[in-house]
Amino acid sequence: MHSLVSRINNVSALLSSCLMGLLVAIALSSFVFPPDIHGDVGIVSVKLQSAKARKYPYSKQEAVSVNFNISAGTTSVSFPEDYDILMVLDLSSLFHWNTKQLFVYLEAEYENTNGISNNVVIWDKIIQRKQDSKLQVVGKNKYTFREPSKSFKNLEPAHYSLKYNVMPYVGLLTYGEAARTADAVEFPVKAKS
Repeated sequence: MHSLVSRINNVSALLSSCLMGLLVAIALSSFVFPPDIHGDVGIVSVKLQSAKARKYPYSKQEAVSVNFNISAGTTSVSFPEDYDILMVLDLSSLFHWNTKQLFVYLEAEYENTNGISNNVVIWDKIIQRKQDSKLQVVGKNKYTFREPSKSFKNLEPAHYSLKYNVMPYVGLLTYGEAARTADAVEFPVKAKS
């Protein structure tokens, strides 16, 4: 009737179709679990510092040092007063059976004098396990915050937001915002030498 090769071909086609259907169902089921994250971003201080420009070591450029506080509203953790950053945020609702890892980052959003919108990542972290999803980080901004025009003079105030990227085992990357500053934060007028 049918040869052995034909039967193997039919079975493998059926199994691969079932596998693809299962993967599509897994990818679509990720959207069934809506995240429930409520946090606050508070900027403790923003300081301008004079620094060397990247391409031209003898010219000066302004860099910003940002100290911030991220919290989940009701959660309170006491740290010594000399720490610059306090983060307490529960991201466990982003973890489900299709979550491989989370990429969490703090972003500064502002417009320069030409009206161009800039988004600058000043801190980030990769979270790979649900047990590690309660953020409690103490430190300063991880990356240097520089303006391409070399000066923060006459710039619009910046909004700071904590954003996340859910990386699934199967399916599309999903992005979201966990917390945001209520008001824009002004840049200081004068840099410290």
